[in-house]
Amino acid sequence: MSPRPRKPRFYFSFRSPYSWMASQVLEQELPDAPDLLEYVPYFEPDEQTWESLNERDVRMHYTDMSKAKHLYILQDTKRLSQRYGLDMKWPIDIAPWWVLPHHAWLAARRTGTGQRLFWALCEARWERGENICDPDVVRDVANAAGLDGDLLVRAPDDPELRAEGIDCLEKAYFDDVFGVPFFKLGPHRFWGLDRIHDFLAAYQRSASRTEQKS
Repeated sequence: MSPRPRKPRFYFSFRSPYSWMASQVLEQELPDAPDLLEYVPYFEPDEQTWESLNERDVRMHYTDMSKAKHLYILQDTKRLSQRYGLDMKWPIDIAPWWVLPHHAWLAARRTGTGQRLFWALCEARWERGENICDPDVVRDVANAAGLDGDLLVRAPDDPELRAEGIDCLEKAYFDDVFGVPFFKLGPHRFWGLDRIHDFLAAYQRSASRTEQKS
């Protein structure tokens, strides 16, 4: 029996407005995406995460943006959100701790509620402008979604989840991920919101070939 093909990977970040918009398009065009693709969180490490990454000799290809690029993104995302019919509120990030929401998502995925928390966090951040790096906010968002907020905000304290988060960043390193949204289909890579339809077309071709062989 031939080995089962690896799922395509979708690297996302709750920090990125482009990732949020791409997720909207992705699940509109491919409703079964959460089952068909491997969702992989990509986030800025905290001190503990950096130490673990250094032990594995893993780096981050992402670099912080300049002020000029940030101002451009503010304009660009406003245009794009209007194009996609999304009501966007840009949040203000003060000393953000991106480990929290992404590890909370990893914890929710364990119980089969990852997508519920995924969209609850996206809506809180991009539709209401809330600070999803604040444990109280994450707790309230999770509780409102019918999840155990107290459990999810403790996710960064779980050694197994910490290790899983490191695994995600290690995958990103070896997949040459330098920003999100980022899709990996076999040897092919697609970066950015404007490449999502190229990825979807390539995915459909790949799925058709797989069906013909089976």
